[in-house]
Amino acid sequence: MSPQLVNMLGALSLALADAQIEAVQKASGIGTAGCATLVALGHYPNLTIREIATIAGLSHSVIVRTVEALVGAGLITKAPGKDKREVTSHLTPEGKRLRDDLIHARESVLKKALITLSQQNQDVLHGLVSQMLENMTTSRDQSDHLCRLCDEDACGPDCPVEMRVRGMHGDG
Repeated sequence: MSPQLVNMLGALSLALADAQIEAVQKASGIGTAGCATLVALGHYPNLTIREIATIAGLSHSVIVRTVEALVGAGLITKAPGKDKREVTSHLTPEGKRLRDDLIHARESVLKKALITLSQQNQDVLHGLVSQMLENMTTSRDQSDHLCRLCDEDACGPDCPVEMRVRGMHGDG
């Protein structure tokens, strides 16, 4: 394995991660935790604070404050969960609109990174990235965290991360 390739992959990964975070924060005016919360609730309505914290990779207390801020901004609502200790959250129409803006901002950054590649190279990269994501997926919680800003509809049933998790659990 080439040390230069390893090094360049690390630099590319950080550049893409930084650009995505900057784009979603600029599009929303909110922090990364809020962005991850909105994206997650768009795909998985009725998440609990604990579930959002797992997806975002942040502490329960950070997500409690994040949810309160998003409620205050009119982007989400809260409802009782399965028991008195649980609270679930849901996007408001404004939250759904902002979530769409976040998805588009992220997509724009990533398309910019791919635009100079020929279709043939994009096809090769697609296969390589799929393999790498499958290999990097270690659990359901980790997969949800990995895809915390993803447009999960873009991958559909062929998502390599989801396929890996289903394979781990014997569901497919």
